[in-house]
Amino acid sequence: MIFKTVNRDSKTRARTGILSLPHGRIDTPAFMPVGTNGTIKAIHHETVDLMGYNLILGNTYHLYLRPGLEVIKHYGGLHNFSSWKHNILTDSGGFQIFSLATFRKIREEGVRFRSHIDGSYHNLTPEDVVMVQEVLGSDIQMCLDVCTPPDITHRKALDALSLTTRWAKRSKQRWLESNENYNGKLFGIMQGNFYKDLRKQSAEEILALDLPGIAIGGLSVGETYVEFLEFLSYSAELLPDDKPGYLMGIGTPDYILAAVENGIDLFDCVYATRIARNGTVFTSKGLIALKKAVHALDDGPIEEGCTCRACTQYSRGYMRHLFKTNEILGPMLATEHNLNFLYSFVKDIRLHITNGTFTQFKNNFLKNYSSKKG
Repeated sequence: MIFKTVNRDSKTRARTGILSLPHGRIDTPAFMPVGTNGTIKAIHHETVDLMGYNLILGNTYHLYLRPGLEVIKHYGGLHNFSSWKHNILTDSGGFQIFSLATFRKIREEGVRFRSHIDGSYHNLTPEDVVMVQEVLGSDIQMCLDVCTPPDITHRKALDALSLTTRWAKRSKQRWLESNENYNGKLFGIMQGNFYKDLRKQSAEEILALDLPGIAIGGLSVGETYVEFLEFLSYSAELLPDDKPGYLMGIGTPDYILAAVENGIDLFDCVYATRIARNGTVFTSKGLIALKKAVHALDDGPIEEGCTCRACTQYSRGYMRHLFKTNEILGPMLATEHNLNFLYSFVKDIRLHITNGTFTQFKNNFLKNYSSKKG
């Protein structure tokens, strides 16, 4: 077993735990910054490390295409290539391939897709995807799955989850045959779209494979927040208690709180770094668009008490100036702030679960937090 529960909240399914991986221990719940191309955009890995993060995410699809496996092999894996000494989770590339729409074809043997970079055609089987992630040296790797939009029929959703299960079985077999020097853990992915009977079926089929962890896929893909909460709650109840649960693709405070309340241990999203590059930052009262004129003469920091460089060294007025003049320092400082905010936020969540005050913390935070940009 790679996961141990440490504390439980008495009113919800929230919990803290320890996840043991090849490159060290992770305290959960944990947010994972996304480093699509082997780097988290606009920030040094050293800065991410110093914040306290020890698990980040890389993208199998993008790294497979560029720089490619030959380069990654030359450098001995993604850790050495990117100078990141802690853990890396890599997704299977299924979502990226799904998003290619007319440029991909899903078959029993795997997927055929056309590169968004140069138009070249590629074929990847579930076994290939495991091999690619083995070359990357992923501490957690994901099975290839079939992603689906929220408006498909029950029949199509069933076909997708059934293929996902068959691919997961093949992925497990290839993972068990991995090089003896590779110690990364394979996680399965629950699908089933927005049909509860299919969610249950998918969970049962993936859990029967007895993989080290399981992810909830197919949420936060365009459904309403009410639908998200309903299917998050239902799906999370199907997860085993003795394994880490991972909710893919969420990373705003309100969604994180909902995930933790339902017992989720891991989550990731590009949102924090993406909005930072456009001048939008997190605060305990909600999002702030730094380009707005209201901040021009504001001497205060983005967030009082924040320990990031943006808040300890610069004013909101100066941050606005950087974005209005398209200076590179603006996105760099905003990215550091957003990642520092989320790290501190999740650390506070762990503390309140430990102290038995998670629900009070959640309610107080949401009372002050607004998703509208200020």
